[in-house]
Amino acid sequence: MSKKIINSKNAPAPIGPYSQAVQTGNLLFVSGQIAIDPSTGQLKTASIEEQAKQVMENLKAVLAEAGLNFSHIIKTTIFLTSMSDFDAVNKVYGSYFTDNFPARETVAVAGLPKNVNVEISVIASGN
Repeated sequence: MSKKIINSKNAPAPIGPYSQAVQTGNLLFVSGQIAIDPSTGQLKTASIEEQAKQVMENLKAVLAEAGLNFSHIIKTTIFLTSMSDFDAVNKVYGSYFTDNFPARETVAVAGLPKNVNVEISVIASGN
């Protein structure tokens, strides 16, 4: 199995021993992104919408580094610390897709890195 490590300077650097994404064959596995602004290294925390938008922009940057975009996503996982944020996050998330939506699950969790409220990971295919 060959794998290629994908890292974008336009997305936050990993905060642990992992890569932003790993490509194997036609599949790209993008690690969970949180609302860190890559230009400042600071968390965006003003609102759940602002957090979700930054997460999606970080995902966009990693996908772009691999030559892909949101139309290539086949599966997403959304982690929320509160399901009361579901509608707001869903609205922001949905604005990044036009049709042929990916498969998805949304999971409530007790906590996320850096005490953020949302984290999203994706799997994309180059085909």
